[in-house]
Amino acid sequence: MEENKFGGFTELDVWKMAHELRIKINIITKFIPISDRHIISQIKRSSCSVATNIAEGHGRYHFQENIQFCRQARGSLSETIDHLLYIQDTKLIKKLSSIEHLINLCEQIMIKLNAYIKYLKNCKLSSQ
Repeated sequence: MEENKFGGFTELDVWKMAHELRIKINIITKFIPISDRHIISQIKRSSCSVATNIAEGHGRYHFQENIQFCRQARGSLSETIDHLLYIQDTKLIKKLSSIEHLINLCEQIMIKLNAYIKYLKNCKLSSQ
């Protein structure tokens, strides 16, 4: 049964928040010293993966596949938080309030993502 009655993935609040995270991560990485380019690459990749997995799962039109991609997004989100904590603890960026804001945004996304996964599971059960 098809689940995407409500439009495209860009209408999902969780995707909007993940997209915002990706953009903000891209901005803050410009303030990380080039000597730490490994962390720049890693955090850009993991933060990008959150939004792209949500989008790809939405495009699958099957509950179980969508749930699996959301689980991948959740893993990438946890990885992004880990990178942010590293940046914070090593003081790679002087303005630590920016990092705290991003960690808070990640936590909000995690709540939304878990709620979306729960919603998809309930939809799957009711369609059987």
